[in-house]
Amino acid sequence: MTGEQGRARSTPPVTRIAMWSGPRNISTAMMRSFENRADCAVTDEPFYSAYLTRTGLDHPMRDAVIASQSPDFGAVAQSLTGPAPKGAALWYQKHMCQHILEDDPLDWTAQVSNAFLIRDPRAVVASFAKGRGVPQAFELGFHQQVRIFDHVRDVTGKAPPVLDAADVLGDPEAALRALCDALAIPFDPAMLSWPAGPRDSDGVWAPVWYKAVEASTQFGQANPAPDTLPPALEAIAQEARPAYERMAGFRVMG
Repeated sequence: MTGEQGRARSTPPVTRIAMWSGPRNISTAMMRSFENRADCAVTDEPFYSAYLTRTGLDHPMRDAVIASQSPDFGAVAQSLTGPAPKGAALWYQKHMCQHILEDDPLDWTAQVSNAFLIRDPRAVVASFAKGRGVPQAFELGFHQQVRIFDHVRDVTGKAPPVLDAADVLGDPEAALRALCDALAIPFDPAMLSWPAGPRDSDGVWAPVWYKAVEASTQFGQANPAPDTLPPALEAIAQEARPAYERMAGFRVMG
């Protein structure tokens, strides 16, 4: 046996889960859910620095975010296909679809198990507007999410799992069991609750965005999307709706 063969055989297998979401979804609660498994490590929005660096967008704590991560998209992508933190058997990677720009390569996604988290556009727009004002459509990630989904489906020959936030909040155990089945990993009841408080794994932006999650110990109650929005917000929600409805057709709890 060569030294390289010995090292390869001694490397524990890892299942890398790339969960693709947009903002103002339950993405951080989902990260908490997986991190509460004893066999799982998590990574929080690893492309955020690269996104801010390349777009020039002015986000809260922009300088701190950029300094906290590599701004090199290719280097980040390569790291996400390597060994899991602390040698974990599962590696849950929380991704924001809007962080992937139109010409960013997606070939690295063939080395991870991709899943998609969606939410009704009206609910997303209403929540986003409370904290950030009227968004630009690209900031919500709906169209980027479809692009990534289509790439994964074309490469693998099958549709990756899609989870709707409303389904998770309506019946967390059933939704998480369905997701775990689709990812070919065992369901763990520890995913249904977690201790309150911050995590070392949280991005440096947590003080701005994670207060509700830090106070939580389980998934919250489902809040229906508003029936109406101000005209400017309604226009954005309607622009995103075809992408959402297309993704919703592949829900694991459809």
